[in-house]
Amino acid sequence: MKKVSIIGSGNVGATTATFLAEMDIAHIILLDIVEGVPQGKALDALEASPLRNFDVDIHGTNNYADIADSDVVVVTAGVPRKPGMSRMDLLNVNAGIVKSVTENIVKYAPDTIIIVVTNPLDVMTYLAYKASGFKPERVMGQAGILDSTRFRFFVAEELNISLKDTFAMVLGSHGDSMVPLPEYTTVSGIPITQLMPQERIEKLVERTRKGGSEIVRHLKTGSAFYAPGAAASEMVEAIIKDKHRVLPVSAYLDGQYGLKDVYTGVPVKLGAGGVEEIIEIRLSKEQLTALHKSADIFRKNADLLKL
Repeated sequence: MKKVSIIGSGNVGATTATFLAEMDIAHIILLDIVEGVPQGKALDALEASPLRNFDVDIHGTNNYADIADSDVVVVTAGVPRKPGMSRMDLLNVNAGIVKSVTENIVKYAPDTIIIVVTNPLDVMTYLAYKASGFKPERVMGQAGILDSTRFRFFVAEELNISLKDTFAMVLGSHGDSMVPLPEYTTVSGIPITQLMPQERIEKLVERTRKGGSEIVRHLKTGSAFYAPGAAASEMVEAIIKDKHRVLPVSAYLDGQYGLKDVYTGVPVKLGAGGVEEIIEIRLSKEQLTALHKSADIFRKNADLLKL
């Protein structure tokens, strides 16, 4: 069976591990530097296995050597947002964490594919790419699926329809500069631009951009973890099962969309090779401008880290 390692056993890491276990597609390593925490959470999840009908091992550990031979490593380690904090407030503290984690991944699992979940997402993914020396198709960030699933939920709620009939596409940086695409957001193939007026769409777009902050305000002492865990699991499944799924992820651009040496959210074909293809879709002039502005924010923050 395949092997997936999750670095960081906080809410996002533990939730990702549980969702992956229920997919029954890989044995799971849950790693954290805090002794006892990954072991306890792994045991708790395993004790649910008779009820949730999964038959894979979840091994909690503090030892990086246990991630050896992982097919995929998911990086969730880092400090979560608190009320009043932006994703960029986390830049310096999480950069040190992600750099250290990446160095250990290279040491113990040099052939793996890396999925970064730590915020600020696009810059942390770029940092992992630089620190690892891996080919860019083997290093990606989870954001577009999370932003898109939030958009899907808001559309279904607004129209009072089944979530199963919705599809959404959100590009750009994971943050306030993300670029939701209403004409590529559909209900059973029907663009939402045909189902609701522009002002309602704009409200849903804005709520999507602020989706993470809305949850932080409610929680007060943490940030979202169920939806991020589900989104990361979706990416892992596409890679482990070589599904060639078309999904929005933070990927390295080398000329696509007129952007170079940038990580940002775009639709890709995701399979056993990681990012197997970056798909360039037709964007309006305004959407392309917004995507470039999103990339400019990425560059400014990458410059702060001197990457």
